[in-house]
Amino acid sequence: MSATRSTDYTAVRDDLSHQSPEAISAMFGRVAARYDLMNHIMAGGLDFYWHHRLVSAVKQQQPARVLDLATGSGDVLLALERNQAYTDLAIGADFCLPMLQQAQAKKARNLLVGDGLHLPFPDASFDAVTISWGLRNFADRLAGLREMRRVLRPGGRAYILEFSHPAAWLAPIYFWYLRNIMPLYAQFITPERGAYEYLGESIRAFPSQPALAAMMREAGFASANWTNLSLGIAALHIARV
Repeated sequence: MSATRSTDYTAVRDDLSHQSPEAISAMFGRVAARYDLMNHIMAGGLDFYWHHRLVSAVKQQQPARVLDLATGSGDVLLALERNQAYTDLAIGADFCLPMLQQAQAKKARNLLVGDGLHLPFPDASFDAVTISWGLRNFADRLAGLREMRRVLRPGGRAYILEFSHPAAWLAPIYFWYLRNIMPLYAQFITPERGAYEYLGESIRAFPSQPALAAMMREAGFASANWTNLSLGIAALHIARV
């Protein structure tokens, strides 16, 4: 899916249930050069820990073949390789070419432009599918989960690392920060302040941990569980075929 040259952030924010893939691809394309820096600052460095938890979980499985969806700038794909978390092959797919170019610049391999709703792989092609910070941006999350299920072999696992709903006492402070503070300092790092306004709204609109686990079971997974990270600011969901 190719990126477009303009992004209607207001339209994207106002109707998160009908996100435009073209608008979101364009948005990520415009922030690609500063994406890693902004993520590290926004997360206070916790993103390194969250990625470590994901990679460690995959390594415990020791899959032969891994598909890293929404691979973006390639951090998780490279961490999987660096930590020898698989035994044969890892492929990174993303629908935003400028993000993949960032990954390529970091020496990530086996990259392809691909739509998570229509993956170009036969059934039962992988032992594990990982996706970090990407499921929020799917136009149809249930369809995306079903596509992950389709390309997994019997006994395979899907790993979803995503911003989530924090502890009840923290939630008001956290969502106030996402709405009011994060876009302010984002504009000093990237001119696309609207991208980070969208980010905060997409996190608020994302299903809770139990709701996402239920959706994964609806998509055909035999089981789905999650581990809260950093008081639930992020959560790692693992579903089994």
